[in-house]
Amino acid sequence: MNAETKEQPSDANDAGLAPKIWSILQSVVDPELHYNIVDLGLVYGVDCQQGDVRVRMTLTSPGCPYGPYLIHEARQAVKSVAGVRSVKIELVWDPPWGPALMNEDVRLDLGFDV
Repeated sequence: MNAETKEQPSDANDAGLAPKIWSILQSVVDPELHYNIVDLGLVYGVDCQQGDVRVRMTLTSPGCPYGPYLIHEARQAVKSVAGVRSVKIELVWDPPWGPALMNEDVRLDLGFDV
């Protein structure tokens, strides 16, 4: 196999996968607040390695009634992206979520002035 026909390692393909994951996560909307989880600041990070995706996210509170729904919807959305082999949603509480993590337009629309 010569250099022109050699496939790139899957890690190289993962570089283009993360932006797709962030984009698809914008389709997951909190049913109570009516904004997507990215703009709400609930997604803390996306890691991709050889098609295995780990999403670090939080909820507005540990007792959020829509927590299981949001986690399920995030997992399903990420699974739908071509090139994804597996999805792990890691629920984290540090740093704690607060209005300052929201997109500025969403924060102002919801009446937070921080």
